Amino acid sequence: MNIRFEHLLGQLERGAIDRRTFIVRAIALGVTGSAVASALSRVGRASAQDESAASIGNPEIPHVEGTEKGVIKIYSSWPSTGSMEGIGVDALEAARLAFADFGNMAGGFAIEYVPLDSGIAANNGGWDPGVESANANQAIADPDAMVYMGTYNSGAAKISIPIMNEAGMAMISFANTYTGLTKEFPGNEAGEPEQYYPTGERNYSRVIAADDIQGALGAQWAVETKGVESAYILDDQSLYGHGVAQVFNDTLLEMGVEVLGFEGYDPRAPDYQALMTKIADAGPDLVYVGATVENNPSKVLLDMRSLMPADEVVFLGPDGLFTQAFIDGAGEAAEGAFLTFAGLPPGELAGPGADFNARMTEILGHTPDAYSTYSYDSAVAVIQAIDQVGEKDRAKILDALMATKDFTSLVGKTWSFTETGDIDNPSMSVNEIVPNDEGELTITFVEAIGS
Repeated sequence: MNIRFEHLLGQLERGAIDRRTFIVRAIALGVTGSAVASALSRVGRASAQDESAASIGNPEIPHVEGTEKGVIKIYSSWPSTGSMEGIGVDALEAARLAFADFGNMAGGFAIEYVPLDSGIAANNGGWDPGVESANANQAIADPDAMVYMGTYNSGAAKISIPIMNEAGMAMISFANTYTGLTKEFPGNEAGEPEQYYPTGERNYSRVIAADDIQGALGAQWAVETKGVESAYILDDQSLYGHGVAQVFNDTLLEMGVEVLGFEGYDPRAPDYQALMTKIADAGPDLVYVGATVENNPSKVLLDMRSLMPADEVVFLGPDGLFTQAFIDGAGEAAEGAFLTFAGLPPGELAGPGADFNARMTEILGHTPDAYSTYSYDSAVAVIQAIDQVGEKDRAKILDALMATKDFTSLVGKTWSFTETGDIDNPSMSVNEIVPNDEGELTITFVEAIGS
C-alpha cells in the first residue's frame, strides 16, 4: 500500500479526519476507486453529517455496504471535450464523488462507474448521434450494467431512451430539459413522448426542471422585471434550443408581448452581422437565444452587441448557455447578459450543497459547473435504488429508481418522481454575467423564480 495512503487511512481510523476528507485526499493521491472502497469497508462508513453532501437523498433508505455480491456497473454518456469540457468533466467528477462518498458500493455490490464521451471534435466537442447510439448499445450489451446516466443534450436522449427502454434499463439525466421527452405539451414533435417508450413502460427520469417551466418562467421574468414589451427570438435549431424558445415565444404572446421575429440561426455560420442588422432594425426590447454552448451562441451575442448595446436591449438565454465557455467565447460582450437556469448555481447552495461546492472546488481547482450539482443528485438516486433492491436485476432497479420519493437534493428541496419521470418540486433561477471582485466576468445569481 502507498505509504501516504496508509498514513491517510490511519488518520481516518483514529477519527483525525472524516470520511469525506479521506476520499478527497485519496483521490488527490491517485488511489483507485476500488482501493478506496476496500479501505472504507474495513473502517466502516462514518455516520453522514447533517451538513455533508453525502447526507442527501431519502434518509429512510439505509446504505448497504459490502461488495460480497459482486460488481454492478453504472454507465454515463455526455460530451466532455472542446466547448463541452467544463460541463462534462465537472459532471463526471461530481458523479465520481457521489459514488466515492458511498464507498463505491451499494446493495452489497461494488459499484464501477464507466463514463463515456458522446462528443466529437468535428462538432467542437458536441454530441454525435452515432456515438450516442454506440454508447447506449455498449451499456446494454454489458451484463453488469444496471443504469445509464445521461444524457446532457436532449437530442441525444431522444436516441438513447428507446434503446434503453427496449433493453429494460433505467436511464436518468442530470441535464435534459426538453419537455417532449417525458410529457405531452403544445409544440411537441408528433408522437412525443410515447415514441420514446416502445415497450409502453417508462424507464427514463430527470432530476432537473423541464423547459415548459424554464421557458415560461423566463418569459414572465422578462416582462415583470425588465418591462419587456417586444422581443426577437432565435434558436440553434436543436431539439432543446427550439423547444425552450418555443415555450418562451408562446408565453410572451399569451402575456401580450409583441414578438417581432422567431427563427432558427445557422450554428455553423461565420458571423451574424446581417441577422443582427435585421433584428436591430426591428427594434426589440429583448433578444432571446435558445441554444447550447457548442452551437455558436457566443458569436451570436458578440455580433448582437456590436449593434445593440446592453443598456438598450436585454439579452436572455436558457441554461444551455450557463457555462464559462459561453463567456469565454463572447468576451466583453457577455457582460450584462441574463441566463435562466433550471436550478440554482453551486455558490447559492447551503448545508450539504455548500459542502459539495467546497469539495468539488478542491478537486477541480475551480468552482464547479452548475449542472454538476444535479449529476451528484442523480448518482445518489441510483445508489439508493440499488440499496433498496440488493440484486443485480435491471427490472427491479428500474422500478426502484422510477419510484424515488422524498429525495432531498443538494439544492435543499425535497422531491419525488412523478409518473412521467419528472421531479415534482423543481427549482429555477435568473443569473447575470457581471465582473467579480477580480474584474473577471462570471455568472452571478440574481434571484430564484417560480415556486
